[in-house]
Amino acid sequence: MKMRRFFFRWILAFFLLLLSVATSFPQEREKAVIRLTIKGKTLKVQVAQTEPEKAQGLMFRDSLGQEQGMLFVYDKEEFLSFWMKNTRLPLSIAFIDRNHRIVDIQDMEPFSLATHGSAIPAKFALEVNRGWFQKNGIHIGDSVSFTLPGPK
Repeated sequence: MKMRRFFFRWILAFFLLLLSVATSFPQEREKAVIRLTIKGKTLKVQVAQTEPEKAQGLMFRDSLGQEQGMLFVYDKEEFLSFWMKNTRLPLSIAFIDRNHRIVDIQDMEPFSLATHGSAIPAKFALEVNRGWFQKNGIHIGDSVSFTLPGPK
């Protein structure tokens, strides 16, 4: 009986320890998804606002839908810089100012460590499948319409 009680207490303590360890790790929040429109073309984009979300970006993805992308959000306008480390997909990036105008568009190669910096300060960066902007007649100076989600 003593052995059984000891064993039960040991198992209970072990599970409580596992539970405390599991709940001590921060949960990855699901990225917000919004609709974004440029010249009548609509994209469904994930929003990367936190530093970990921005650092992860589209790395390790095997595919991206034709009308999908990722919008990176920064606190203020600044010179932004991106690379394609661990990114398997060929992408195009549009840098967008605080007035939601495209200020630069660049194409990026998969797995490249070359940096792609915005030509002028930008507050947002939009990554899509390479060639999407060209295919849809979207250029520097075009306006981007979107509303960011509120804080969680």
